[in-house]
Amino acid sequence: MPLAPIRPVPPIGPGARVALVAPAGTLTGPEDVERGEANTRSLGWEPRTGAHVLKKHRYFAGTDDERLRDLNDAIRDDAIDAIWCLRGGYGAMRLLPDVDFDALSHRPKAIIGFSDLTSLLSAVSGKSRIVCFHGPTARVRLTDFSRASLLAAVSEGTDPCGAAPNARVLRGGKCEGRLVGGNLALVAAMIGTRFAPDLEDSILFLEDVGERTYRVDRMLRQIYLSGALQGCRGIVFGECTDCPESSASGTRELDEILTEMAELVDVPCIAGAPIGHIDDQWTLPVGARARLDADARTLNVLPITREST
Repeated sequence: MPLAPIRPVPPIGPGARVALVAPAGTLTGPEDVERGEANTRSLGWEPRTGAHVLKKHRYFAGTDDERLRDLNDAIRDDAIDAIWCLRGGYGAMRLLPDVDFDALSHRPKAIIGFSDLTSLLSAVSGKSRIVCFHGPTARVRLTDFSRASLLAAVSEGTDPCGAAPNARVLRGGKCEGRLVGGNLALVAAMIGTRFAPDLEDSILFLEDVGERTYRVDRMLRQIYLSGALQGCRGIVFGECTDCPESSASGTRELDEILTEMAELVDVPCIAGAPIGHIDDQWTLPVGARARLDADARTLNVLPITREST
């Protein structure tokens, strides 16, 4: 049976009540929460901070039950209009079996985050069939660039992307497809699970941090060997922040690895787009349709409607 189309979520307007949650790694302290609340207010929204966000359990922001409770409470509460994750780290995918996807299906609301939150965004997009937003976490210092893209995506319903003049053309061409992806390590980790992203008819966008290039090679190869890239239309790689190209075993450049994969899949590809662990980043609506013109270094998000997804 074909999947239901992915639906848009209501825009986050002035006065919207936005839940701040920490489904993954620990926060550094109250200052993270204070900055998240200040960012929320600066965008014209009202913050509603989860009860357990400052908890610590090993390298998690509380136990699985505590983190899940904050997330599901925000999902189920009709007084909450959107959910903004405070940070990534690791831990969101541990919660996936018990996330209330049905509640999100019945009362769609925007979920915003990136990095480790890739697992949550992919699962919600696939299970609840709603658009999610790969964008800055609530605790970061928002630049004018990131703020403008975030508002375009979640509040204005306009194209949050566009030209990427500093991107590198690795394989030319044009394509159209659904925006799918996020952090490479998490996309690879989800392959083979019931929460894995569907890469058919997709423009796959990726980023990562702190990975040597041989690991990037290995993760991309894992995704390729799984067969998940059959039907992929294009690849947009953001930044691989702090990713050394040399190791004790030798050196290989990131662009060589990405070009090799683009040629294997036979799709256009750019690298160095404003996506990832960087100050100026796009907010990408996961599940929305987009057009990539690799030669022009542009990625344009199409209007999000029931018909277009």
